[in-house]
Amino acid sequence: MSFPKNFLWGGATSSCQLEGGWNEGGRGMATTDMVAFEEPDKRGLKGIELSWEQLQYRKTHEDEFYFPKRYGIDFYHHYKDDIKLFAEMGFKVFRMSISWPRIYPTGIEEKPNEEGLQFYDDVFDELHKYGIEPLVTLLHYDIPLYLSEEYNGFESRKTVDCFVKYAKTVLERYQNKVKYWLTFNEINITLGSPYCGCGAFMSRSLKDEKNFKYQLSHNQFVASALVVQTAHEINPEMKIGCMICRLEKYPNTPDPKDVYQSMFESHLNYFYIDMQVLGEYPYYMKRIFQENKIHIDMEPGDLEVLKKGVVDFISISYYETYVCKYNPTLDLIDAGSLIAPIKNPYLQNTDWGWPIDPLGLRTTLNNLYDRYHKPIFIAENGIGCKDILEENGSIHDPYRVDFYRAHIEQLHEAIKDGVDVFGYAMWGPIDIVSNSTSEMSKRYGFIYVDRDDHGKGTNQRLKKDSFYWYKKVIASNGEDLS
Repeated sequence: MSFPKNFLWGGATSSCQLEGGWNEGGRGMATTDMVAFEEPDKRGLKGIELSWEQLQYRKTHEDEFYFPKRYGIDFYHHYKDDIKLFAEMGFKVFRMSISWPRIYPTGIEEKPNEEGLQFYDDVFDELHKYGIEPLVTLLHYDIPLYLSEEYNGFESRKTVDCFVKYAKTVLERYQNKVKYWLTFNEINITLGSPYCGCGAFMSRSLKDEKNFKYQLSHNQFVASALVVQTAHEINPEMKIGCMICRLEKYPNTPDPKDVYQSMFESHLNYFYIDMQVLGEYPYYMKRIFQENKIHIDMEPGDLEVLKKGVVDFISISYYETYVCKYNPTLDLIDAGSLIAPIKNPYLQNTDWGWPIDPLGLRTTLNNLYDRYHKPIFIAENGIGCKDILEENGSIHDPYRVDFYRAHIEQLHEAIKDGVDVFGYAMWGPIDIVSNSTSEMSKRYGFIYVDRDDHGKGTNQRLKKDSFYWYKKVIASNGEDLS
């Protein structure tokens, strides 16, 4: 009834929020390099979603903006020190991503950038020195900017080909250093943010919004399936997973209409796992596509590729749960988006308005295992907070400890229920640039980084109180949560 003996405790990050070194080591420009910091009263809900016009303006007026994801927290130069801190906490796993334009600067090169490949060799070697297993995401939002501008990102099958080429390169290179891989991070973000997830602009497409976004999704499904097949051919011991933002849904009331709405919106979330675990378009999407006049352009053999390229395990990000109220006029895209319009009166919210629902984690893990009977890895779970740095360099964050304690307790309950969960990577172990808001002040880490929203600070790393708490949790394999 305890956590599995070899349970993978650790933390998760992404290259575009952590790494920096955007113009070093032969790296090319990424789509995330053009996402600027904006003050809260100016950014709205979609600060990560750029239009074609915004991109072109920012390219010609760069001096008017600060682009924090170009700099991250400079892991590029500090990775040895940061990994040493992760090892001090006792990490068994470190989820990270490879920056695609660090390997292929524009995406279309015939040969990869050796300096970029060597950087990740060095990072993996440093992790293994401390017995930390790397879990690597192939694409965590930073798409080569050239592919976005030239081909409209994943709307083009040329980008799919470039992605498979890139994936094959790193899978072959690191096949003996990395056992666990993920293809796309939060692949369902495409419905709300096609630029972030796919490097694509709707204004440059001939399709309407629904056809555009589901075509992007199809092309990524094919890309994922091709990469899974490639990985298994290179080394059958490698395990390849999918990753979605898991959105557990609750009906607003016992009214059967609300219950139906919850099921309908759940299907739009499950869809992104069904495609990668079951390898086929699920029955419920046929009517949705028909009634919304959605037509997917497929190439010969696509359906066979999807069927052959199913993943070995499921991974999720889990931050919150949603409430659904019957609304027959709710737009299909809005119903599947990552924005929760109805607040749950039974839950408290974070500083950024996200509902805190530890029991929902147990619920969603059971629902996923009921549906798929596949091993599950929790690739993200965390809370953004406003931390205070005391004069003596200490950071007291009992609110963060309370959050993780409650979620790990429910994770344990799910494992006792019989759910096969083999790892937990909290987001993120060290303060990094927020993806959604490009802030540093939205702090997730057990390690404080002295850097503000405008890139000012010493970059010094400081241990928060939660650092020592998580170290105790890992050392006791989840038994000591006090």
